[in-house]
Amino acid sequence: MLRIDGIRTFYGETQALFDVSLQVAAGEVVALLGATGAGKTTTLRSILGLTPARQGTIHFDGRDVTHQSTHNIARSGVAWVPEERRVVPSLTVRRNLTIAQKHTRFKHWTLGDCCEIFTALEYLLERESENLSGGEMQMVAISRALLGSPGLVLMDEPSQGLAPKVVQDVMRTVQRLKKEGIGVLLVEQNVGAALDVADKVVVLDHGTVAYRGDAADLRANAPLRAQLLGA
Repeated sequence: MLRIDGIRTFYGETQALFDVSLQVAAGEVVALLGATGAGKTTTLRSILGLTPARQGTIHFDGRDVTHQSTHNIARSGVAWVPEERRVVPSLTVRRNLTIAQKHTRFKHWTLGDCCEIFTALEYLLERESENLSGGEMQMVAISRALLGSPGLVLMDEPSQGLAPKVVQDVMRTVQRLKKEGIGVLLVEQNVGAALDVADKVVVLDHGTVAYRGDAADLRANAPLRAQLLGA
């Protein structure tokens, strides 16, 4: 579904990514882990064309999207759940969601589907988004991504600032996406939660790939986990 080959990404003249490569298959969750500043969010921004890679290639669904515009990448079936959620505060929840609806070649999701996943969402639809809690905003952000009919979802720190119960709900949603055949690239500081839902893991260190392998192997290897992630 997603293949990144040797990308190098810069902010001005400062290089942030050094030959980063990874793959995400359909129905696979890949956890992208590492310390703050390791290059995780920059990797997501490179995929989306927000901070384009200067070298290397990015393929989605068999097509080279390295130099495509962000809106074309989104229309092809790549959805983003940003760390800041970016829910429009002046709009109702319903409006935040309906403006995100689009059709791609992937599964079409409806508002009803989202309310089935997040049962509380139905009761929030007419509320102004500025009055939502952090957990409610995250429900809206994930639902907004699904309504774009994605084949790939990029999730940036989805558990940040959330209560443990809400974190469990978010991670159950990640597992649901996997069952639906959607690929997920999951950036997450909660290492335990990420490894519990991921199939594969890639660890970045100062913009380079320090480790890649099966999530189960890293979960079972406490010394290696401590060495790579301090967790």
